[in-house]
Amino acid sequence: MFRRLLIANRGEIAIRVARTARAMGIHCIGVYSEADRTALHRTAMDESVEIGGPLPVQSYLNASAILRAARETRADAIHPGYGFLSEKADFAVRCAEAGIVFVGPPPEAIAVTGDKVSARRAMAEAGVPVTEGVDRVLRSVDEAREVAAEIGYPVLFKATAGGGGIGMSRVDGPEGLAESFEAAQSVAGANFGNPDLFLEKYLQKARHVEVQVLLGDHGAGVGFVERECSVQRRHQKLVEETPSPAIGAAVRRRLQEVAVRGLQSLGYRNAGTVEFLFHDRRFTFNEVNARLQVEHPITEMVTGVDLVRQQLRVASGEGIEFSQSEMRWKGHAIECRINAEDPLRNFLPSPGRIVDFRVPAGSQIRVDAGVAAGSIVPAFYDPLIAKLVVGGSSRDTAVRRMLRSVDAFEVRGIHSTLPFHRVLLSDRDFIKGKLWTTMVDDLRLVARIRSRGPWEQRIAEIAAAVAASGRLMSGPTVDLMRSKASAWSAAGRRQLLAGGDHAVPPRRRW
Repeated sequence: MFRRLLIANRGEIAIRVARTARAMGIHCIGVYSEADRTALHRTAMDESVEIGGPLPVQSYLNASAILRAARETRADAIHPGYGFLSEKADFAVRCAEAGIVFVGPPPEAIAVTGDKVSARRAMAEAGVPVTEGVDRVLRSVDEAREVAAEIGYPVLFKATAGGGGIGMSRVDGPEGLAESFEAAQSVAGANFGNPDLFLEKYLQKARHVEVQVLLGDHGAGVGFVERECSVQRRHQKLVEETPSPAIGAAVRRRLQEVAVRGLQSLGYRNAGTVEFLFHDRRFTFNEVNARLQVEHPITEMVTGVDLVRQQLRVASGEGIEFSQSEMRWKGHAIECRINAEDPLRNFLPSPGRIVDFRVPAGSQIRVDAGVAAGSIVPAFYDPLIAKLVVGGSSRDTAVRRMLRSVDAFEVRGIHSTLPFHRVLLSDRDFIKGKLWTTMVDDLRLVARIRSRGPWEQRIAEIAAAVAASGRLMSGPTVDLMRSKASAWSAAGRRQLLAGGDHAVPPRRRW
């Protein structure tokens, strides 16, 4: 097993990886940008290194700076977390060249899965059902128009190098195709440096389901119970659960079989997730995420498996600790992503200082957080600040527990997605398990959030003005490494870093 691990990420995932690694006796090395000098994830590490400026390209996407930090701190391995460099094949190659183990798939597999057209071809060759579409890059509007007419509208343009829902554009008829094609190309080129597009049939009211897979050195693989990730906005997940309320035992076994087989065909190793669309009782391949997923805690909750531990074991050559026949799951788990976003302003990011941060307590409640009271949420990175995960003996029990947990969760000083989650968890379709990828817009869930009163609106406007002027980001900060926190704050911070259940102090009434 590794002695020294560099965690090339920030926020809650850096803390989560460190929690398992340190429990395994591994010395953890963190990295941070100029904007993250007081970030909570630094306190979870045995040591940490500043790697560059606030922009991702200057720091967390700066492969040279991260490799330099790994060499200087004598790291045996690098865990990339998710996002940033986690699915960059060239980074995995550079790690190998430097004699440092990359905790993830081989670069050859990352290269295939990172190109959506190549991934479609590979999955089809492995016998995995794929969504109707084309397995080539579209070179012109005329070619796109021919393909769309052949498979029938609506269709979906997708960036070959895309991810996170970026570079996708739905077209309902031929009159809007040219404009959508050019817009999608522009977005893809700006975000990925590659404007190439392909096209798939758009499946209306489809579910998004996915299968977590672990593969060892010799192709031995384990497929886990599926996750349902249909609650999305702008193709980005907001809520996940496992198992899916729509999947029965027979379909579940089939999903696991094709997911494992598909990744085995690529020579894949370590953790990965195969995403599918489920429509009219059929599932078709969507994409592969060649990394640990954001929503991995719900799988851990129903199986008892520590996925980060298994990642580290596979990467070090020790192998997976169980087989497919030994895999068991029990109950139901749900995750709500708590983002620093304002749902009432189209989920606009809400950077700034968190003045109060209180998390729920109780059995089968887990909070993976990257912030605490006093933390500053920078404007430069993904707005995810915490993941609230609950379990239950049944889906109904888990939904009720999640609603109580959301009500007990407090974030003050910035806006968060908590009001949205309260509305969603009370929605009739959600309670019934009737889910689809466009339900947030179709049901106008955001419109049901209670509008702010005049004083709340005025406070929000003042906070936004201060943030825009830069004073909120550049003013005096709380040094989480050295601040004289109250006993409650210190205890709460330790519990956030340790994971599990968290105590909430009684609220003072003045």
